[in-house]
Amino acid sequence: MHIHFLDPYQAGFSPVHRTDARVKLLLSIAFILTTTLIPSGAWPVYSLLFLIILSLVFLSGISVGYVYKRAALAFAFGLAALPLVFTTPGQSLVSFVIGPWAFNITQPGLERFLAISLKSWISVQAAILLTATTPFPELLAAMRALHIPRLIVAIIGLMWRYIFVLVDEALRLMRARAARSGESFSSQFRRGGRITWRAQITGGMVGNLFIRSIERSDRIYVAMLSRGYDGEIRTIPLSRFKASSWILLITGLGILILLLILSIFFGS
Repeated sequence: MHIHFLDPYQAGFSPVHRTDARVKLLLSIAFILTTTLIPSGAWPVYSLLFLIILSLVFLSGISVGYVYKRAALAFAFGLAALPLVFTTPGQSLVSFVIGPWAFNITQPGLERFLAISLKSWISVQAAILLTATTPFPELLAAMRALHIPRLIVAIIGLMWRYIFVLVDEALRLMRARAARSGESFSSQFRRGGRITWRAQITGGMVGNLFIRSIERSDRIYVAMLSRGYDGEIRTIPLSRFKASSWILLITGLGILILLLILSIFFGS
């Protein structure tokens, strides 16, 4: 069974799609690193970074909704920085009391929280754009071409492929449960059972999924060894760096360095 809805790659023939995978990977890492290093309060630079990503999304032909629906996940992780709003010293904006606890929202804390959330959101957009315009095998080949350790590349590749294996096993368990479950339309019977019963069934399914995944991983690994797998990814060698790829890489890195320098004048 093939699970296609997890694959983020969106086929296309845009300039972003045709760009060398090594260039896209290097620029994406540099973009995320630059976004992380920009100090809090450099809002004009944040706006420029957002406009860069938005322009690339339009240039790639990928749906804007596709990117920003998935990028919204970053705000959930940004909530981890919410305590900074109350713990960072500085000028008080709002104070309130809930029971025995007193809370004080400070301006520096609010700025740091917004900056972290915005950085996460922009960085996730860069990662989504990279994976949506580059096939996963090309990303792995680009990692090896950039001399990322073989073990790390192998772990990333197997982790990604095992997501599909786990989803496949989970769907099999759900189909088996549905095939063995009766359903009554009578009002005398409660559908689904009690919460404790549901928790027991769910726990059993998770344990079964874990065991079946381990057993299947052993079979897959033995099959890989029998076919000569030694931890190295065998792909068609990537083409040599073209002059246009060098120009694009140097230009992109230069723009990011300028934005990083510019952020020093706007940061707090």
